[in-house]
Amino acid sequence: MKFSVGYQLCADNWFLENIIERKQSISEVYFSFGDTPNGRNNQFKRSDMTYEKAYSKQLSDLKLLSEENIKLNLLYNATCYGKDSLAKAFFKKIGDEIDVFINEFTLNAVTTTSPIIAKFIKSNFKNIDVRASVNMGIGSIEGMEYISEYFDSFYLKRELNRNFKKIKELKAWCNIKGKKLYALANSGCLNNCSAHTFHDNLVSHESEISKTDNGYEFFGICHDYLKKDKNIYKYFDVTGFIRPEDVYLYEELFDSLKLATRVNENPVHVLKSYIDYKTHKGNIMELLEPNHSSVIKPYIVDNSLVNSVIEDDRLVYKNIENAVVKLEDSIYVDQ
Repeated sequence: MKFSVGYQLCADNWFLENIIERKQSISEVYFSFGDTPNGRNNQFKRSDMTYEKAYSKQLSDLKLLSEENIKLNLLYNATCYGKDSLAKAFFKKIGDEIDVFINEFTLNAVTTTSPIIAKFIKSNFKNIDVRASVNMGIGSIEGMEYISEYFDSFYLKRELNRNFKKIKELKAWCNIKGKKLYALANSGCLNNCSAHTFHDNLVSHESEISKTDNGYEFFGICHDYLKKDKNIYKYFDVTGFIRPEDVYLYEELFDSLKLATRVNENPVHVLKSYIDYKTHKGNIMELLEPNHSSVIKPYIVDNSLVNSVIEDDRLVYKNIENAVVKLEDSIYVDQ
């Protein structure tokens, strides 16, 4: 299995060097550019770099990846672009950016939540793979058919990651139609989250919101949910991530797996777990975005104590009640 890895703007080149070391196992590096709204926070809003330095560092990093012949995937995956959503100036900006990344870098794909952006790219850039973002929640043949004119490939809805019967059905349709199917491996989001759209929209408008005198902060409902009662024991049941140990089960089902590493505190650890070790000994939450480790302290979910089985063509995780342990009681091995 090859992996699509999320670019993270770092002050040094440690993460970049680790990507390059593993380029034979990496299908592409996906990235948002500049301060364009995307599915994560504004990468240029930093305390350790000026805007200009961050801009220059990102271009330098992407050039280095291109020189290593690593394919790039540009993100326009915000769930809302506000007044710019249909604006001519916005599409001119997108077109200008894609032109640069095609001609000067190794841009191969664009991932978006917007069918209008997809239509624009298909009309103007014939050789770009236009991919439907996981944020679109596509989990049916109908969902793919509706937009198949504009998209070449699709990310699977998170909630279906462990449903092999459904994945095989969608993969068969993609094969017939000449489309590709991908999945996000390490999402820590709750399945069927009632606040997911609201939260994604907040992130899309983060720049505006940060300049406002706000009455509340919102970190997602997942934090409060996992703190309550014994909800942590439902963690594997209410999420859809795929552990490194189980990636081999998906070799024939996805063209590659996406690793969320754009905001992870230790993205190199994620790469090593999925690519090098193909296992993770320790707190499984450390590999995920979002990482809920702080919510359940002093407990962790010790991945080495979790068992996986296939039941009714679904991947099911067992022994969760024994895997939730205090850190000092874990057989944790720091990789």
